[in-house]
Amino acid sequence: MGLTRVPGLLFGGDYNPEQWPEEVWQEDVRLMAEAGVNLVTVGVFSWSRLEPAPGVHEFGWLDRILDLLHAHGIAVDLATATATPPPWLVRDHPEVMPVDAAGTRLEFGSRQGYCPSSPVFRAATVRLARAVAERYRDHPALAMWHVSNEYADHTAECFCPESARDFRRWLKERHRSLDGLNAAWGTTCWGQHYTDWTQIEPPRKAPGPVNPAQLLDWRRFSSDALLACFEAERAVLKEVTPDVPVTTNFMSVLRDLDYWAWAAAEDVVTDDAYPDPADPRAAVKAALSYDLMRSLKRQPWLLLESAPSAVSWRPVNVPKDPGVMRLHSLQALAHGSDGVMFFQWRQARYGPEKFHSAMLPHGGTATRQWRETLALGADVRRLAEVAGSTTRAEVALLLDWDSWWGLEAPESMPSDRLRLHELLLSWYAPLHARGIAVDLAPPGRDLSGYRLVIAPNLYLCTAEQAAALAAFPGHLVVGPFSGVVDAADQVHDGGAPGPLRDLLGVRVEEWRPLPDGAVQEVETADGTRLSARTWTEWVEADGAEVVARYRGGPLDGRPAVTRRGNDLGNGTGSATYLSCLPEDPAPLLDEVLAAAGVTGVAGPDLPEGVEACRRGPYLFLLNHGSRTVTVPLPTPTQTTTDPDTVFTDLLTGRPLPSGPLSLAPGDAVVLKQSSPVLNSTDRF
Repeated sequence: MGLTRVPGLLFGGDYNPEQWPEEVWQEDVRLMAEAGVNLVTVGVFSWSRLEPAPGVHEFGWLDRILDLLHAHGIAVDLATATATPPPWLVRDHPEVMPVDAAGTRLEFGSRQGYCPSSPVFRAATVRLARAVAERYRDHPALAMWHVSNEYADHTAECFCPESARDFRRWLKERHRSLDGLNAAWGTTCWGQHYTDWTQIEPPRKAPGPVNPAQLLDWRRFSSDALLACFEAERAVLKEVTPDVPVTTNFMSVLRDLDYWAWAAAEDVVTDDAYPDPADPRAAVKAALSYDLMRSLKRQPWLLLESAPSAVSWRPVNVPKDPGVMRLHSLQALAHGSDGVMFFQWRQARYGPEKFHSAMLPHGGTATRQWRETLALGADVRRLAEVAGSTTRAEVALLLDWDSWWGLEAPESMPSDRLRLHELLLSWYAPLHARGIAVDLAPPGRDLSGYRLVIAPNLYLCTAEQAAALAAFPGHLVVGPFSGVVDAADQVHDGGAPGPLRDLLGVRVEEWRPLPDGAVQEVETADGTRLSARTWTEWVEADGAEVVARYRGGPLDGRPAVTRRGNDLGNGTGSATYLSCLPEDPAPLLDEVLAAAGVTGVAGPDLPEGVEACRRGPYLFLLNHGSRTVTVPLPTPTQTTTDPDTVFTDLLTGRPLPSGPLSLAPGDAVVLKQSSPVLNSTDRF
């Protein structure tokens, strides 16, 4: 049945019927049915319509649209409508609006303006969620609950007095005592010792750099405060409708929220993704975010929002060229989404998003956009059997939000050029180019199912996390500036890499960040030359073999890359440490991939710009490049009755022989072995 009560893959988008006269609704549902829409999100920003006055509910319009959608076979992802408080709540209780770090209370007039810690706001959201749930608990159109919208988009934190009280409560639970807090925050530095809980405030704008340990706890608290808002509504929905899945839409690789914790509270992971058509790395960035979504619960997820063409919020909003909407959508399916949803169904006539593209544009059905909507709907129906299939990855990238928050603390680091998203991409991109499936994982998770684990950065690393990595029986790669601090952001005794020292067999004596534009040469043992930018380190090998050395400058001849084998008796195949950031880590990556026995799903010869993704028995080949290429199809592991008809392209129904395949720019195929059917663990 898939993620919701709707069979097959999901297709549709956000629908805002409250923006249109009711006579338009009939045309909308007719066109939805024509396009193959089977799910729409309704009511995201409708609190002021559903509850125009305190405790006064007007559900008639929502009743009528849900009935109409159901009559046309369209299911509903029904929002609790709590994303934006109504004007009456803000005017009656101005304290629900957020306060920024400079102490300015923000004004009503946009969206998602609220203090996450406000008891008034939380109580009002719970009351509305209960009213909506009790009203529609048995409605046949209801397929999924949608709580709020894009948490941390406009309000990631609030610095008001209520948030300060909530922060102090959170700190008491975490640190137990003032002595514990003072020790964790190192308050003897700069005379910050606290003698009463009431002395502690959020890290508002201050004369100089703020205590980085306080900032780290503030990031943790802010994520938890928003999560508490979600969980309060979820509890009501589960009480009233225990069998209806509950979600809230994530925002791809977002720094502000610990998505490992959030995903544990969701039934279904959903994501809003808006790759920039003008960004040459858009496909790689999108693939990374999709693999994160798939990894959060290790099951299929749902692309809940994407753009049919241009968005409305970039400085320059470039539209998607013909075919790009389809290609981006197929990419999400390739990486585990069980559907393709858009913002939005009908393009708005007014408001901040009136120039944001839609499945049905201003020009109506006599447009290229509408023709592409119809064609994509047909493609999604052809791929219905893909729903529920999974991806098996042999490589994992480690992502830890505590480490991310600590690494990017302002004004207190050796360099502010180390950005975790870019570090992730630097390793993910060459894996993606080789057609290698990648999971993302937190460092404390059991990693025994992988052959290769890469930690681009673990600035914050606890003894428990280090022990989990030491127990990993495969090949491990750790990037620079790792194992630096503990959970309280305090430098480990003996310096970096702290609890990873024995595992990696190195000691870091000095960090040597590079100024902008500077290049440090690195040479491997076989003479391969690499260029490093941004970061280098003075490293002493202490039990590790030197794989590459710095060439030139004050680090000349010193270890740049080291590797320790399994001589520790801990089952680790190898542990490689990079003390620098190579512009192209491919030579080092290929070496460790070979040692780990990891190859791409479509062989080693993928043309540039071609993406190859395996999902269960299905192989997606997508050409993001600008030229026609020839892709060598893999040899099936099992023979078929007809050697000339090995694969079927599900998008066309066309049989394809094993051998080279011509793939035009923007084109895609979804291959399934014709006979016999492979299962999800077989390889092409």
